[in-house]
Amino acid sequence: MRILLDTHIILWAVTDSPKLPDAAREMIQDERNQIYFSAASIWEVAIKYSMSPDQLPVSSGDLLKYVEQSGYMELPVSAEHASGVAVLPPVHKDPFDRILVAQAVAEPMRFLTHDRLLEQYGSPVFIV
Repeated sequence: MRILLDTHIILWAVTDSPKLPDAAREMIQDERNQIYFSAASIWEVAIKYSMSPDQLPVSSGDLLKYVEQSGYMELPVSAEHASGVAVLPPVHKDPFDRILVAQAVAEPMRFLTHDRLLEQYGSPVFIV
């Protein structure tokens, strides 16, 4: 299965946080799954870390290094992904979550998140 990780799932996974649900950890560690991170997640961390570094466990540069070391595959943001945001219902206002969901729809792949609000997008969102 191809799985796109939400930004907070990536952060919890690469820092081995106890916040990472067991179900997510199992899916990420299952060698049958292909794990992806979005360039949008790196961008999100870069913005948030530059404004409040004490609110995030790692910088965007460190996060990029950790996801690459973990063997996660990068999913660049394409024009098709960006355009896909327009057809999403206005469930969530966070632009990063919206682009991540649009990417998962366009590819298609599962979007692994802990954000219950995103469940309203239906497939491909998978809540852990």
